[in-house]
Amino acid sequence: MSSENKTKVTAKIIRERVGSDLHRILVVGCGSGIEAAILAQELKAKVFGIDINPSFDPIAAKKADLREGDATSLEFVDEYFDFVYSYHVLEHIPNFRKALFEIRRVLIKGGAYFIGTPNRLRLFSYILIKTTPLSKKIKWNLSDWKSRIKGKFRNEYGAHAGFSSHELQVELKNVFNSAEEVTVPYYLESYPRYAHLIRFLDKSGLGKFLFPSVYFFGRK
Repeated sequence: MSSENKTKVTAKIIRERVGSDLHRILVVGCGSGIEAAILAQELKAKVFGIDINPSFDPIAAKKADLREGDATSLEFVDEYFDFVYSYHVLEHIPNFRKALFEIRRVLIKGGAYFIGTPNRLRLFSYILIKTTPLSKKIKWNLSDWKSRIKGKFRNEYGAHAGFSSHELQVELKNVFNSAEEVTVPYYLESYPRYAHLIRFLDKSGLGKFLFPSVYFFGRK
């Protein structure tokens, strides 16, 4: 699935839980800004994107307010956003807890968030990325397994391992009022052809090790 379609899937999940009453959205770690532009289009809101590396797509920059910024020290005033979105970014931030508290600070009371990271307990990675050659997928998985064997498959060792579902939920609940896991709804929406398999993995408990990522929705 392309990154564009993934963003549209998350936009649908957001609409189902929040509705259309969103005015200002912040994308933390927006990369090229394409995600922010898609969210602006899909959710009909003013979208801001910040990234520590301001290499923004010029077309995306016309659809969203893209800025260089540090997730641990956001330039925005308190309670400025209705919604904050962060997709596979938290694992790259050394002081991720400070980033979470910054997200909380800029959210309005009752404001919501969507946060996703790689699943640290996953047995395999990158399988569903169609644009990546098989040789690279094998190389990256071998690198991950070497880190596991050495006991260093954690973000603090530079592995960008992500968080297990439980780990991420604990961190989110320490900061926000709620943290609802939406991993299964995300995968069901992303890969409807494999709905039976996704539900089986979920009910059997195998998803804990086979879902490549984990996703949460919650409120301040």
